[in-house]
Amino acid sequence: MTQRRLEEDLRRLGVREGGVLMVHTRMSALGWVVGGSETVVRALLGALGPGGTLAAYASWEEHVYGPEDRPPEHRDAYVADPPVFHPATAEAVRAHGRIPERIRTWPGAHASAHPEARVVAIGARAGRLCAEHPDDDGYGPRSPFARLVEAGGQVLMLGAPLETVTLLHHAEAMARVPGKRAVTYRLLVESGDGSVSEREYTDLDTSGGALPYGRLGLAEDEFAVIGRDALAAGIGAQGRVGAADCVLFGAPDLLRFAVRWLEARFGPDAQA
Repeated sequence: MTQRRLEEDLRRLGVREGGVLMVHTRMSALGWVVGGSETVVRALLGALGPGGTLAAYASWEEHVYGPEDRPPEHRDAYVADPPVFHPATAEAVRAHGRIPERIRTWPGAHASAHPEARVVAIGARAGRLCAEHPDDDGYGPRSPFARLVEAGGQVLMLGAPLETVTLLHHAEAMARVPGKRAVTYRLLVESGDGSVSEREYTDLDTSGGALPYGRLGLAEDEFAVIGRDALAAGIGAQGRVGAADCVLFGAPDLLRFAVRWLEARFGPDAQA
């Protein structure tokens, strides 16, 4: 697969020139790409054009809610000398694939300052997208995910499974559902002046589940179910980019559908 072929496929799928695009990528699904992950980023930027913005969910490779989440043999070292979160240099989670880290290290890239819900972006509106990311609002109305929706952005599953649609955590945050599970944790963070201090964060429990999905008896991941239900409702486009089966959602449409889906199952009326 070449950059030109990928760009053509992206435009054919519906990536909008000048738009804001959040991408989730499984490189292996694309087939052999000349130039690897750099070519994929260049193809995405090419399809978006000079006025476009490319974003990805990066989080932080060293982030955990608590030391107990680490292997037992690592816990003592982590507690004794914990890593410091440096918003500009913290490595993206490797399990998210190569593209988030490629975007994070791209010339002119911006990164939001939240260790768990961190977003990285390059392009015309990258600074605006990543500018504010409060400690107590990882996925809510003041987050980059909200600004992606406000910009009329798109979400591209570039060979990635539907269960990895991070925008659905924003839907969890926005849905009118009582009793959402949250987690609170403390991390060392470097400030802009180079000083290091401990800060407290409160997030939706994205690891253990913010909502009681278990009671639905789903046979697979809840985000995959929501994504497929959205497609069945006519939201999103499906097609191939390279060798990969891909889905392209309009972020506002997906958010509205997901909020309704969640409220219908977990909202006050559903519990009555």
